[in-house]
Amino acid sequence: MMLYEARVSVRSTWAVRLAWLLLALAAGAYCAMRFAGPSPLQTNLLALLPPTEADPVAERAVDSLASAMGDRTVFLVTGNDPEKTRAAARAFGTSLAQSGALRNVLAELPPFDLSQIARLYAPHRFGLLSADDGASLASGADLSDALARRLYAPMRGGLATRLADDPFGWLEHFLATLPLSAGNLDLEDNMLVMHRGASTSVLVNATLPASAYESATQHAVRDAVTRAEGELRRSYPGVTLARTGAVFYADVARRSAEREVHVIGAVSAVGIALLMLWVFRSPRLIVLGFASTAIGIVCALAATLLVFGKLHLLTLVFGASLIGEAVDYSIQYFVVYLSAGRRWHARRGARAVRPALTVALATSLFGYAILAGVPFPALRQIACFAIVGIGAAFASVLWLLPALLVEPAKRAPARLFQRAGRLLARWSAALRGRRAMIVAVLVVAVSVPGWLRATSDDDVHLLIQRDASLVSQEDAIRQATGFDGGSQFFVVKGANDEAVLERTEALVARLDAFVADGRLKGAQAVTSFVPSARTQAENRALLDRHVFADPDALRALMSKAGFRDEVAGAYFAAHARDTRPLTIDDWLRAPISQPYRHLWLGNVQPGVSAAVVLPTGAAERALPALASLAATLPGVTFVDKAGSVSKLFGAYRFDASLWLAGALVVVFASLAWQYGLRGAVATAAPVALAVGAALAGFGYANVPLNLFNWLALMLVLGVGSNYAVFLREGCAREGAQLGAVWTGVLLSAATTLLSFGMLALSSMPALASFGATLAAGIAVAVVLAPMGLNATRRPLDASPEETR
Repeated sequence: MMLYEARVSVRSTWAVRLAWLLLALAAGAYCAMRFAGPSPLQTNLLALLPPTEADPVAERAVDSLASAMGDRTVFLVTGNDPEKTRAAARAFGTSLAQSGALRNVLAELPPFDLSQIARLYAPHRFGLLSADDGASLASGADLSDALARRLYAPMRGGLATRLADDPFGWLEHFLATLPLSAGNLDLEDNMLVMHRGASTSVLVNATLPASAYESATQHAVRDAVTRAEGELRRSYPGVTLARTGAVFYADVARRSAEREVHVIGAVSAVGIALLMLWVFRSPRLIVLGFASTAIGIVCALAATLLVFGKLHLLTLVFGASLIGEAVDYSIQYFVVYLSAGRRWHARRGARAVRPALTVALATSLFGYAILAGVPFPALRQIACFAIVGIGAAFASVLWLLPALLVEPAKRAPARLFQRAGRLLARWSAALRGRRAMIVAVLVVAVSVPGWLRATSDDDVHLLIQRDASLVSQEDAIRQATGFDGGSQFFVVKGANDEAVLERTEALVARLDAFVADGRLKGAQAVTSFVPSARTQAENRALLDRHVFADPDALRALMSKAGFRDEVAGAYFAAHARDTRPLTIDDWLRAPISQPYRHLWLGNVQPGVSAAVVLPTGAAERALPALASLAATLPGVTFVDKAGSVSKLFGAYRFDASLWLAGALVVVFASLAWQYGLRGAVATAAPVALAVGAALAGFGYANVPLNLFNWLALMLVLGVGSNYAVFLREGCAREGAQLGAVWTGVLLSAATTLLSFGMLALSSMPALASFGATLAAGIAVAVVLAPMGLNATRRPLDASPEETR
């Protein structure tokens, strides 16, 4: 019978091992498959931000503009010799074009027949008038003067019209108002050139063949630009290159995150391994601990990719720091294993540690579940990753490790446990009874000034760190070209295209006042190219009243000016024939629209069309007034993505403080259900004081609090309460060595502090806020954890039992 039971036990053990092996292989294979194809890493910074606009059309406009701008790259070649600089720009553009990494590389503009623009507008010329010409006609200006100016002072620009088709020059004047200029740049030798003092700059444009956020695109562009820049420096010394584009920011962010993952992961793993080796003196336990943790990490990675499809950089870096928390469960199991000596039984050991691990898992999951409820895509990913990761690590400790750790330990760190036991006895004695109350009062008293000094800053720019070198290059390009990259814009909606154009004209007319007083430089709108049908009809009616109302008089005026009768007749015939207004579809089909198509969103929903108006050079003081202006116009929404996210951060930061208070109540209630009222007070006090001390620390350090600090305090509550629970449950186990229990608690805290301490050094401000808050809170929580023993009856001044 005993032999049969032994055989069943062996078969069961191997079945468990095989099941976990298959799970790990399946999760690992899925992750390998995802990373073998197009990279699942999400490097788009906008992807971590939540929807902020109540209007889905406005959110779509944000995505549309981000996509339009994200596919562009801009380079500025600068030198002191104009000829040499132009030659360098040509060579640089040729090198980029030959690389194949970018498309539509334009160092030299291709020959373009400007008459194509005139041909687009000519059939609709009787509905197209400049503002000055419209005002002049409405005031009854003398047509003979207009005709004389056209004849004797003809326009010399590239957008000239044929005299016979436009005898008064009204179409030519309208074409001159089209916003086709390139900022501060002039066209020289088919190149966009700017002269500033002794320096000459040449603009080189290119577009991407694929998304800027694909790692393959980033690799190809980085290699091509590096190679072309190297050739530029060798062949044209003294010539410099500046660049900007979403692909460069995304590439730097991805490489920085990958570097941090390697550093944080390596340092955490090595540090944890050394700590465990110092305490347990067993390479086997280190391997088993990391095996349990690795299962948790790979399952978390697979689940996150399966649920979200993409893995954000924040999640990737945070995942590297999860090692320290996931290994805590195996550490507690190993403490029980070493404490048992020859009396070890794997499944009884799992049963002994289950209560502590279950309470610890529940509090941690509660903290991460709150993160999952926040509408931030990156935070939801982090929550999913953490929940699956620590859940799988917990399950592997209870079911896999007992199948792998069958034989009793040959030796245990008896002296270390003895020293730890004496330390716990002394420290817990110092925190017993009234002394615990005194310590709590002192912690609160020291924290109060820090709370009073605490400030907050919800600016989203403080949480998204951009590479300083790229920012300086982008600023240099903006200053040189005069291009404005503001993130604020208007969305104009209407039931059809005509309604959108009319509302856009009304908005632009109101914005003229902002331009006049210097709060704006201008506004880019599709109506600069395509006036509404109503405006075109009004212009035509103006011509009908003041020009074509008396055909005989007009014919005589043109004849007197020298026009042949057949020319005048053709002009009259065109006026009668060309009555169809210019439409948005006409413009979109023309090549002229290509650089400006992002201004038109088109049919965004059934029965809803939309366009974008971009204010340029908006002063910070003008933003509230622009938002107020939008509120007064039907169908107009002002979008300030950064400002909206910052406001949302502030709102959720306030809510997070309420969530934290509620979470503390929930944790206290669960502990009261487990340990009774007195036990709950003693067990919850350390983590509550830790939360308060962490908040005070930021006040004393004059570091403004943001949403991520408050959300990290949720995790301090969830993770920090584990140590009092581990200690309380461990000391309550029959025959437990108190020194071993305290050693396990300290080791768990040390591994978590190591991981989250590394996270505090992240270049991503959001993660650095997370890490710093967690490290500060957890450090205080573990130091005060012996307070939780106040409600236990076990004496701690007895010498620990020797390990057998």
